[in-house]
Amino acid sequence: MHHAEHVMGTVVSIDLADNLPQEQLRAMVDDVCGWLHEVDRRFSTYREDSEVSRLRRRELNPADCSTDMQHVLEACADLWRETDGYFDAYAAGPLDPSGYVKGWSVEIASARLAQAGSVNHCVNAGGDIRARGRSGTGALWRVGIRHPWEADKLSWVLAVSDQAVATSGTYERGDHVFNPRTGEPARGLRSVTVVGPDLALADAYATAALAMGEAGIAWLAKLAADGYDSALVTDDGRAFSSAGLPAAV
Repeated sequence: MHHAEHVMGTVVSIDLADNLPQEQLRAMVDDVCGWLHEVDRRFSTYREDSEVSRLRRRELNPADCSTDMQHVLEACADLWRETDGYFDAYAAGPLDPSGYVKGWSVEIASARLAQAGSVNHCVNAGGDIRARGRSGTGALWRVGIRHPWEADKLSWVLAVSDQAVATSGTYERGDHVFNPRTGEPARGLRSVTVVGPDLALADAYATAALAMGEAGIAWLAKLAADGYDSALVTDDGRAFSSAGLPAAV
């Protein structure tokens, strides 16, 4: 079953490759879509009535927030320390945990599918991807990483199973990632892709590396020991990838 859902300001595609009854697959999709819309209602910085907007206006104290919000705030604080401040939910001023929330929400969505019986699926939220098992053809899930200047070309083609793929770049949304040290938009890297076991962390690591600029190349290389491989393109067109990923196509 394939389903596309407009949520969180993007299109989330859900592909289920399990040989299960259609009504069971539909129930799984409905559950995942319900979860993603719940996340959007709670964490959207564009909704005046969202929990994160109320927190930004100090109408809520962190101690009074939902369990999910408290988890996200704690995770963002942990990542701030782990990345030497380059992953900063306050980099652009007011609280914006979006750099963690999208990957985290899709990771949870995949876990919910697995718990419901789907061992072969792929969830793609605007380039943040969590895959399990195999595709409908029995092959690994194939993920194309877009060329950062030519939209009709690919920089990498990955074959993944039971892995997360997150890409952060400046080529689609422009200057949306800031260097917290300077307060200026991130410069030096055009595209950063991180592949690893957890999408929440892969997404955050990609964002942090983009904020670091070229220093992010060496920083990401150290994460390979923890199972997080990376592929990067600099502003001047150089490509780098860790040993666990193919060279640029």
